[in-house]
Amino acid sequence: MAEAVAELGPVQLLAAARRAHGAAFGGPAVLAAWAPGRVNLIGEHTDYNGGFVLPMALQLGTVLVGSPTQDGTISILTTSAEADEPHRVQFLAPRQGSPLSPGQPRWANYVKGVIQHYRDDGDLAAKALACQKAEHTFAGMPCGIMDQFISVLGKEGHALLIDCRSLETILVPLTDASLAVLITNSNVRHTLTGSEYPTRRRQCEEAVAALGKTSLRDATMAELEAARSRLGEEVYRRARHVIGEIARTAQAAQALQDRDYRTFGRLMVESHNSLRDDYEVSCPELDELVAAALEVDGVYGSRMTGGGFGGCTVTLLEAGAAERAQHHIQEKYSGGATFYLTKPSGGAKVLPL
Repeated sequence: MAEAVAELGPVQLLAAARRAHGAAFGGPAVLAAWAPGRVNLIGEHTDYNGGFVLPMALQLGTVLVGSPTQDGTISILTTSAEADEPHRVQFLAPRQGSPLSPGQPRWANYVKGVIQHYRDDGDLAAKALACQKAEHTFAGMPCGIMDQFISVLGKEGHALLIDCRSLETILVPLTDASLAVLITNSNVRHTLTGSEYPTRRRQCEEAVAALGKTSLRDATMAELEAARSRLGEEVYRRARHVIGEIARTAQAAQALQDRDYRTFGRLMVESHNSLRDDYEVSCPELDELVAAALEVDGVYGSRMTGGGFGGCTVTLLEAGAAERAQHHIQEKYSGGATFYLTKPSGGAKVLPL
């Protein structure tokens, strides 16, 4: 099989993946599938704390094409420029008593883990959970469920409110033609990301234990304040972000439902400030991008999105302000930004060949 990952839509990516498959394996692909990327509108570092998240699927994503083999050998080729070398790996399909195991190259572990854990199941939630298990056991990433759920369950024209504890989902319409979502890539990635993510998780677990809760989802701000002296200042601030962010996300979903974009934007800014000051996962570049966006008339709100220490911001704005916002942000930003003006896309699907 061959996969292609790029800043293109499914049609262009499919053509590229089919060409790569033919060149690598000497024959045409007979199966194809598409899975979108995502942007989280609000609800950061809440998923592994049993809280709410509000992502939407993107028009950018990954295409995978393939064809069956007769000898039980699986060959995977990636065309992603970000993949570790080598770009091709080969292994035997898992059999009873001989499961797959993670190894090198690291990018292939995501695919190997899904092959190991996924079973043909019509339940979309089960499919997402199998993909999460693949990340936990093969990629070594103790992620929450947001990425997998939005990629599988995303619907065109909608954001998706996910309850990461109950796994219940609510589609939130995002079809207003006067509205736009602007993603701005800072094009920086600080090396702290890998070490700080597990540290934040551990600090949240410390707060949960001190509060006598099963998760921070069950804690209130009043309970947190009462326990402040027992927590230590850093753990207290981490928990304050999570508890506040869970509440903000629920409020934001309702504001979006009501088309109250000013309230939604205010909550986005509060989220960014909390991620910057309490959770400490922002960076100067992200702060610059958010500040610049907020200077533009027609912008409702802006915030960092994703794990932090680089990556992207997401901005909700009037569609008519999109071009003006991009120019202003680029002028103000000390680095070189990349912009994606996008709409909510549908989830993973089989593509016709």
